[in-house]
Amino acid sequence: MSQRTVISNGSLSATIDSDGAQLVSLAKDGKEYLWQGDPKWWDRSAPVLFPAVGAPGSAVQRSAAGESRIPKHGFARDFEHHIVEVAAAGDAVTYELSDSPSTREIYPYAFTLRMTYAITGPSTLSQTFRVENTGSEPMPFSVGGHPAFNVPMPGTDGETFEDYELHFAEPWTASSPKVVEGGLLSYADPFPVVENSDTVRINRSCFDFDTIVLRDVPSNTVTLQGMKRGRGVQVDFPGFDFIGIWSAQPDAPFIALEPWTGHAATDTDDDVLEHRDNITILEPGKMDERSFSITLL
Repeated sequence: MSQRTVISNGSLSATIDSDGAQLVSLAKDGKEYLWQGDPKWWDRSAPVLFPAVGAPGSAVQRSAAGESRIPKHGFARDFEHHIVEVAAAGDAVTYELSDSPSTREIYPYAFTLRMTYAITGPSTLSQTFRVENTGSEPMPFSVGGHPAFNVPMPGTDGETFEDYELHFAEPWTASSPKVVEGGLLSYADPFPVVENSDTVRINRSCFDFDTIVLRDVPSNTVTLQGMKRGRGVQVDFPGFDFIGIWSAQPDAPFIALEPWTGHAATDTDDDVLEHRDNITILEPGKMDERSFSITLL
């Protein structure tokens, strides 16, 4: 049975559900920033993505260890994770998911995934992925976060979805591949996102192609912020080469900022996991660790 754990520093609190090791609340001074899930648009809040990000392409994927049947965004979000450590100060918690007969039916690798949530500043939560290959074959995988935030932000009466902007560390130019049939990415006809600017004004048309996928973001940081009240969230994601930015159409009141090490299969990919763009190959006995942080503004 799943259980929820609250970590806090007094003003900032985070609640994590052992079902999927999913962040389900992130609040400051009692104001909720995290999307609380609604099946009308999307019934999750911040699922853990492992061992894949995005659509898998073929229903059956091949790898050196055999066939995989990894669903969209992997399977870690669908399993119970057990708590292995809670910090004495009550400001951090670590969960663990290891391979089992059920996971090996989907993904023929032995692994341990540890997820640590820690309050690391007055308004900052960090989320750390530790993946260990406990088997005998090199293991291909991707990891990612999927936190979605209420837009408008709490305590911003009078603001609308269109009153928000994305801010980057410096001016740059970038395009995004399009999400096409089957959730695949297509680089054949990318759409422009930002041109020699550090700001993108949010509107519903930003999500005409489902998800904005950006690579090599300056300083690996992005801020979603309201223009009227200044409320927002900053996501810092060193070690993650991509960020997905998504909202459900036509009128969902949230925006997800999703750090990823890889992305969905493309419309030109074959069915071999090792051939995927930016796939991580982890040698037996080795560990891969990545963290991103969320700062409430």
